[in-house]
Amino acid sequence: MQGKERIQKTHLSTLLGHGMAITAVAMWGYSFVSTKELLNAGLGPVQIYVCRFVLAYIIALCVAHKRIFASNIKEEVMFALCGICAGSVYFIAENMALEYTLTTNVSLLTSMSPLLTAMLVGLVYKTEKLGIGTWVGSAIAIIGVGCIVFNSSTSMEVRPLGDLLSLGAALSWAFYSLILRQLNARYDVWFITRKTFFYGVVTALPILFFEHDTVNVLDVIYQPVVFGNLLFLSLGASTIAYVIWAITVKKVGAVKANNYMYLQSIITLIVSYIVLGEEVKPIGYLGIALIIGGLWIGDNINRIKISSRN
Repeated sequence: MQGKERIQKTHLSTLLGHGMAITAVAMWGYSFVSTKELLNAGLGPVQIYVCRFVLAYIIALCVAHKRIFASNIKEEVMFALCGICAGSVYFIAENMALEYTLTTNVSLLTSMSPLLTAMLVGLVYKTEKLGIGTWVGSAIAIIGVGCIVFNSSTSMEVRPLGDLLSLGAALSWAFYSLILRQLNARYDVWFITRKTFFYGVVTALPILFFEHDTVNVLDVIYQPVVFGNLLFLSLGASTIAYVIWAITVKKVGAVKANNYMYLQSIITLIVSYIVLGEEVKPIGYLGIALIIGGLWIGDNINRIKISSRN
């Protein structure tokens, strides 16, 4: 009976992890619309990032304030890398890419992070072999992302600098997931999240001084669209989503968790239709079906293969 109860608890824990992954990705999918609203209000990309994560850091500090530093210098450096990879580098590279290449290119290339994560895990952890389902499912999901990208545009141009920045952002997130996997074994998720926000803001501040032609946040913060979206980005898409993501990686692993990143484009597509009135074409619906199908294949082919061996 104890063995059966343990299996049931493990199954429930895994289901909870998948549910958390969907919740976090849903927030990040909506965050694109929130960011666009703030850009339209006159705020700059780096300015939005810094405001968002300063507020998120204050919230995280209120929850996790007893401990300041990591156990040793090596792990403190790892936290700094988390802040750089999942904070300043990821968001600023993504925003800068939009200035040099098409939005379609950025959306598609940054969605490569799950595949890059799987490849890194396979290279770093030799004992963790990735099943055929992971590769097949990822390939199908990437095609689905491409369909959603082309829902709003039928052009696809190669622009080296912007495309390299987009790939850099995707690779940066993949490294973050790998580092997070190691820190999860030793630290509380709130502490990890707080440290990530701190180093993300610190490394972004120098770049903020080079950003021009932006409004003063204090001059527009009273506007409901600015206050509401900044509150969502800091409390929801940053604080809550990052804590949930840290728990998700701990429960289901870096590769499975990152596969849910493919859903981000679906959320953005749906929210854009509801909030911005953007049209969803047949190719968009095809993309949704391919992404969901790719996730199902990636999770179930490996499971079927394992069951057949047993």
